[in-house]
Amino acid sequence: MAYKRSPLMEERLAANRQRILQAARQLVAAGGLREAQISAVAAEAGLSTGAIYRYFPSKAELFVDVLNEAVRQEIEILDVILAGPGSAAEHLAQCVESFVSRALRGPNLAYAFIAEPAEPEVDAARIRCRMMFGDVFKRVLQDGIERGEFPPQNVDASAACIVGAYTEALVGPIAPATRSVRSQDRLIESVRDFCLRAVGATAVPPAKPPARPRRRARTA
Repeated sequence: MAYKRSPLMEERLAANRQRILQAARQLVAAGGLREAQISAVAAEAGLSTGAIYRYFPSKAELFVDVLNEAVRQEIEILDVILAGPGSAAEHLAQCVESFVSRALRGPNLAYAFIAEPAEPEVDAARIRCRMMFGDVFKRVLQDGIERGEFPPQNVDASAACIVGAYTEALVGPIAPATRSVRSQDRLIESVRDFCLRAVGATAVPPAKPPARPRRRARTA
């Protein structure tokens, strides 16, 4: 008779797996894939190295799951934008701005997910994730075509080009060797405007003024 795990055991295993994924993501965010060694992940998660391998047979499989989870969260954010008010052009602009601005705020994580050298399994997962982002932009483009905001076009090709444009534009600004914190607002605007022009938007939404940093309250 096959051993059947109890609901409590299943819950414990799921919680441990989530701890591992969260620990790996935190390490990647702090220093990229090179910092998320299995031993470091185990220490961060409060588990043994052997326990990590019971959930993830290789480091590549762990990174792939971290990537998939992060992309799922990103797509949830974009879905909220698409469900909100606004024209198709505004939705496209907001989606691009949202992704690019978050990538610039978390450059290590973004670089790991876009371009950091990694195993072939991770590269294959990156391609699948770009296709998932492309599916989001296909919806935006189809909506814009139906509304008359965008001219008729091959939405598969256009969506792939949008994803390629904003990910490629980020490589230099988020790469450790060429990273810069200057002119980030201008970069966000440039990438957004390029994507709008590329799909033939009839009107470009006005640029939003950069948010002013809040002043810290003085302490006595």
